[in-house]
Amino acid sequence: MKKSLFNAGIIGCGNISSIYCKRIMEFSVLHLAACADLDRAKAEARAAEFAIPRVLSPDELIANPAIDIVLNLTVPKAHFDVARRALEAGKHVYNEKPLCVELADGKSLVKLARKQRRLLGCAPDTFLGAGLQTCRKLIDDGVIGTPIAATAFMMCHGHESWHPSPEFYYQHGGGPMLDMGPYYLTALIALMGPVARVCGSASISFPTRTITSQPKYGTLIPVETPTHIQTVLEFASGACATLITSFDVWAAQLPHIEIYGTLGTLSVPDPNTFGGPVKLFLPGKHDWAEVPLTHGFAENYRGLGLADLACAARDKRPARASGTLALHVLEVMHAAINAGRFGKYIKIKSSCARPDALPAGTNESILNQ
Repeated sequence: MKKSLFNAGIIGCGNISSIYCKRIMEFSVLHLAACADLDRAKAEARAAEFAIPRVLSPDELIANPAIDIVLNLTVPKAHFDVARRALEAGKHVYNEKPLCVELADGKSLVKLARKQRRLLGCAPDTFLGAGLQTCRKLIDDGVIGTPIAATAFMMCHGHESWHPSPEFYYQHGGGPMLDMGPYYLTALIALMGPVARVCGSASISFPTRTITSQPKYGTLIPVETPTHIQTVLEFASGACATLITSFDVWAAQLPHIEIYGTLGTLSVPDPNTFGGPVKLFLPGKHDWAEVPLTHGFAENYRGLGLADLACAARDKRPARASGTLALHVLEVMHAAINAGRFGKYIKIKSSCARPDALPAGTNESILNQ
């Protein structure tokens, strides 16, 4: 076994766990010691695929004193309970996005982590990838001047055409904002700072959805949560942004994110990816210019935030993909939905610092700087 400092255990062995397993094995600060799932067959299959030493039940994994960090890859409605029990057991915890479904539960997790003196982290960690870190460096270096506005769009027609069990996307805790909003909001906050207040509109365009994927082809889904949410974000810095998240749009050609500064415009890559392209428009130029990536981790590196959390625990520093950041994102998402429902501005009570930028580099050694 490679020399490692933290034994990680995964709870939830669905599709997303595969890339996490692959990447965890590339970070010397982590050892993938165990996995668990309510469906033991899924855990056994993942253990066989990645030579994970132990298959446990979720309860056994949480109680195991050899596990230092719990990677919580359960469905969103289970995020809170699993994370709470793991923190109470003295583990560091890293959740898949969102932090949890209910805002009050998110606040209690952050409070519990502080009480237990354990780190709480949360996906997405795509903002630590080469594309968004290159954008962060351009902004920090003043290349586009002061950011004054932004636009961001996540437009699709939902997941019932391909996902094997898409029902939860249309139930409370689902919808495009809680599903995909974390990628866009985390990117915007990492680049532009915390959000101060929001307003907007929210609607359910189609009251039911019909599953056209297998194995539930033909099943009718009642839609319980807004599926088209248009939000105006006002940042503490004074900048503003328009964010649209939708499961109601058949097709769109809008950019993922653009940031408008006093000296130029920055085209930001898909925040659900780690790479580029990054494009820049400056006055006096005739066209957009693609900017070479200044940082590493351009491929799918889910688990980068988990590795950073382990280094943070070791070095006694804040984690970049932190629970505080995820809680702020969760509050903004709930405010966006409620602003649409109630037709008013909603002030954001929480705040967070922009996560520390990563130094330019291409491998895990940059996490130690």
